[in-house]
Amino acid sequence: MKKFKLLVLLSSMISAGVFGGGYQVGLHGHKQIGMGLVGTSLTDDASSLFYNPGSISFITPDYSFAFGVSGINSYTAFHKSGPSTNEAMTDNPIGTPFYFYGSVRISDRFTAGLAINTPYGNSLSWGKDWVGRYLVQDLALKAIFYQPTITYKINESLGVGVGLVYVSGDFEFNKALPVSDANGEGNINISGSTSKIGFNAGVLVKPTDGLNIGVDYRSAVDMEVDGADALFDVPVSLKTSFPNTTVKTKLPLPANLDIGVSYNITEKLMVAMSLNYVCWSAYDSLIFDFTNNTTSLTDSRNPRLYSNKMIYRIGGECKVNESFYLRAGGYYDPSPVNNDYFSPETPNLNCLGISTGFSYYPIKKLAIDVSFLYISGKEADRTYKPDNFGGTYKAHTYISGLGLTFNF
Repeated sequence: MKKFKLLVLLSSMISAGVFGGGYQVGLHGHKQIGMGLVGTSLTDDASSLFYNPGSISFITPDYSFAFGVSGINSYTAFHKSGPSTNEAMTDNPIGTPFYFYGSVRISDRFTAGLAINTPYGNSLSWGKDWVGRYLVQDLALKAIFYQPTITYKINESLGVGVGLVYVSGDFEFNKALPVSDANGEGNINISGSTSKIGFNAGVLVKPTDGLNIGVDYRSAVDMEVDGADALFDVPVSLKTSFPNTTVKTKLPLPANLDIGVSYNITEKLMVAMSLNYVCWSAYDSLIFDFTNNTTSLTDSRNPRLYSNKMIYRIGGECKVNESFYLRAGGYYDPSPVNNDYFSPETPNLNCLGISTGFSYYPIKKLAIDVSFLYISGKEADRTYKPDNFGGTYKAHTYISGLGLTFNF
């Protein structure tokens, strides 16, 4: 019987979706989203706990709280290569990532905080019968990050901070199998959960009035999945070839190094930029160890060969009056995916993001934060060589968000 490579493709999807392989939007604060997702050098409120823990040393209020939610509408179109006219469009459910930040000034030098957010949750659905159903049909992914943080203000020009990051994630995935009987094609469902620890450390420097320079490093995290359930629905004659089993693998969440600069041109106008270097080369390959092996279900090594990439961001904020702040920005995020190993479960294209947003203060201490982000994935021809599956991909994502910030 032919050996099936389906689980190799499956597991690569899991790592990419749950643990961020190639898809990193960063919906961690609506003020920052409105300015092209800059944030490494900003000192507005507790949302800096994610972007740069060192910035918390310089926020003005003794107590700062921020929370919000986004609605993600994403669409990916596919046209298969060759004489075939097969086309498909994802029908994804709306994603709803959220965040919560809180900081408390302990003394003139020390500030403590807690960040909770969902940077890698996602849902994808290509449908049951599309041409790539043997690679993926649908998936549901969720990851929650918890980050207790402590910061220290060395002097009026320098602050440092570090946070311990605990990551908890779970997933579910479905795909068709190229076997059938009177009841239709076979199917596989894989689900599991994992957790791991990393850290987030940052420094903020204020060399002159109005100028901020920030540096932040978020550590790499190897997310080890041990005992994910793999359940097969296949004809009775193939039950022994595809037994229900478990799988173990270690999947990389790459390190990030961010450098940001912001400058207050006037009392009412601020501009900012940041460079986000993502160490995707850690995602070289994936090794899968199945508890029960057969001649059709073997342990495997799947090359991914991702490349390190730099994301370029720019944005600004205008203080219209004491109650209203207007923002705009944009960024370019090149895909780290190797063109020969491009799978439809993670259709990551070169992306251009354009954003806007505003904050309205009904009272002095409370802000209503609104953001909108549009991401365009540039149309490109891509192939997954192990299965000789290729075609043209194009993607669009619309993200709207609402949040509250309370400082006192």
